[in-house]
Amino acid sequence: MFRRRARADREFREAQREAFAVLRMHAPDRLPFDIVRAEAPMSTGSASATTMPDFPPADLRAPSRQDVEGAMMRWMQPLVIGGEIRACPTCGAYRDWIVFCLRDDSVWLRCRAGHQVMEPRLDAAWYNRNSGPVDHWHPTLEDGLRHLGH
Repeated sequence: MFRRRARADREFREAQREAFAVLRMHAPDRLPFDIVRAEAPMSTGSASATTMPDFPPADLRAPSRQDVEGAMMRWMQPLVIGGEIRACPTCGAYRDWIVFCLRDDSVWLRCRAGHQVMEPRLDAAWYNRNSGPVDHWHPTLEDGLRHLGH
């Protein structure tokens, strides 16, 4: 019984040693995201700076929150805020909203009829909790609304 345990421990320690050897072998390698932009010292007569490549390339990066005007999502069910159902003040619609979260963290609602109203009881934190991952980037508001079915 004890021999089986000792043999299992010995095999485990050998596997650990092999894994550490592999880690030590690859530790000096620099990963692509470790490369940072570095400027070479200015030499006499040359004003050019040497830069290392960024990772990932600029055309593969998603725009940051400051680069876009806002985000939008579709909210099909009735929107309940503070225990009451939110309805459009113009037409009375209470479901099928488009919820916008703008760059200034304000949240706006748009009903199916196209009426827009700011909702001060909602904020960017609420939007981020309830929205899913970003699946499309649209150059114009009309393209985004068309994509969401409005």
